Amino acid sequence: MPRLSEVIAALENLWPAERAESWDAVGTVVGDPDQEVTRVLFAVDPVQEIVDEAVELGAGLLVTHHPLYLRGTTTVAASTFKGRVVHTLIKNDIALHVAHTNADTADPGVSDALAGALDLRVTGPLVPDPSDPHGRRGLGRVCELDHPLPLRDLAARAAERLPATAQGIRVAGDPSMTVRTLAVSGGSGDSLFDHVRAAGVDAFLTADLRHHPASEFMAAGAHRPLALLDAAHWATEWPWCELAASQLDEISDRHGWDLRVHVSKTVTDPWTSHSPSPGAPN
Repeated sequence: MPRLSEVIAALENLWPAERAESWDAVGTVVGDPDQEVTRVLFAVDPVQEIVDEAVELGAGLLVTHHPLYLRGTTTVAASTFKGRVVHTLIKNDIALHVAHTNADTADPGVSDALAGALDLRVTGPLVPDPSDPHGRRGLGRVCELDHPLPLRDLAARAAERLPATAQGIRVAGDPSMTVRTLAVSGGSGDSLFDHVRAAGVDAFLTADLRHHPASEFMAAGAHRPLALLDAAHWATEWPWCELAASQLDEISDRHGWDLRVHVSKTVTDPWTSHSPSPGAPN
């Protein structure tokens, strides 16, 4: 069985830390490089219920997309919820490794997994990484549908294929408009609106869309209407866990590590219910 340092080296090869944004906090947070690893759990969020799942599973490594400490801290006291996560990990010999924006821009990365979940054909990155001579890395993906769909049917496909959340899929645009091409970006995507319009697509699927940026985006497209599909943040990034797990499975087979790789099905989206407004458009 491999040591943690060997598994981490393989993960760093997939998602090099130097490709993360300067503000990001990626890499190994907790773990002894010499400890042996037999089970690995992938999840979006390093929250207590996921750590408890890793303990119950007997995992030696937890890999999450979101960082535990995105900003600095002065304490890991167990009286804080993040401190309790750290204590639980250390007490149970579980390492924590984070791949965040370095996984967003990877080839394949978070948005490739999102596109795959929706059966979309990726034609290229939405925001290409200038350091990639092959033009495959970068933020978001520009995609084509297998056949044109009305916006309402595309939204229904997204609601069916992505993990179920209280939010579901919010839509801005004419439900009957035809969508042939769209951009996708896992996680918060309204900072990419200028790139979406420049890409010439019919729609954009992402998460965490705010009122004012979305309103201005729709108003600015009066001469060429574009649609927005707003999914839950967690739901747009969860497909990456399955992609990443399959990548580590392949590495394990190649090296003869015999790792047991798991993906958490625990829903860590913070929203737990939804009450539609009477008479609201649908």
